[in-house]
Amino acid sequence: MLVGITYDLRDEYLKEGFTEEETAEFDKEETIEGIENALIKAGFETERIGHIRNLAKLLVEGKKWDIVFNISEGMYGLAREAQVPCLLDAYNIPYVFSDGLVLSLSLHKGLTKRVIRDAGLATPDFAIVETINDVDDIKLKFPLFAKPVAEGTGKGISGLSKITSKEELKEVCKMLLKKFNQPVLVERFLPGREFTVGVVGTGKETRAVGIMEVVFKKTEKTKIYSLENKENYHEVIDYSVPEEEITKLCYELTENCWQVLGCRDGGRVDLRMDDTGVLNFIEVNPLAGLNPVHSDLPILCRFAGISYQKLIEMIMDSAIQRIKK
Repeated sequence: MLVGITYDLRDEYLKEGFTEEETAEFDKEETIEGIENALIKAGFETERIGHIRNLAKLLVEGKKWDIVFNISEGMYGLAREAQVPCLLDAYNIPYVFSDGLVLSLSLHKGLTKRVIRDAGLATPDFAIVETINDVDDIKLKFPLFAKPVAEGTGKGISGLSKITSKEELKEVCKMLLKKFNQPVLVERFLPGREFTVGVVGTGKETRAVGIMEVVFKKTEKTKIYSLENKENYHEVIDYSVPEEEITKLCYELTENCWQVLGCRDGGRVDLRMDDTGVLNFIEVNPLAGLNPVHSDLPILCRFAGISYQKLIEMIMDSAIQRIKK
């Protein structure tokens, strides 16, 4: 089986003049190499495609693949993660991971929370700030947490994200609106324990496969899982596996959220406890990072005794079984 691989290589965008922060979600060569080696070891033939412009060119030339392993994040627009799946749909080429509808929804953290809330699953109360005047209408109780509505990898999240007054809220929203040119998600800040859960499968075949708790070292002052802290996790974070009872609750909420949102094949769900210990959905990552060493999903799988090779094979098995139906 020939597997094409679509991705956004960070170095290519840096050479085009984009900044480190603009390309923070994109993948390094070592990630593409890791995925490709795992696919080959699993018995697949592979072909690198790259970003959507390369994909479009190859499709117009008549190129086909049996399936495409898609981790492309896209550069522009609130539906940027959906662009490659939608293009592949147009050519009736199957692919790994979620479809364009799910990836458009899940990138918008506010719309995603509305679906989760409608399903009766716990998520912090929130508001969407489209313009700075919207801040005056927010009635949520402080402290609050603010972040760009459609970024990943902790982009736009820093020690400033936890907000304790209306004045701070205005300043942070003003900064985020200008810097990221997109709405801001403002939600109630939850002071409890923070978890990320790995999941594979689709629909009724969904199952959580590993978990880790984000525990900050005493020397880290912000206690915020920001882009900076993610990139320097060795210095500021001690990942750990929670007790069995908590793990079970996290797995149950994760699997429910994954199925409600219609996610496919593999990814992560981020959860956090409120001040009474109740677990809440924070966000879903249906295109989770797959760096063999540094990404959260491979790390938490290692805690669960699942190798990187096994993780890729589980994801591929989900996709192939789903396509056969």
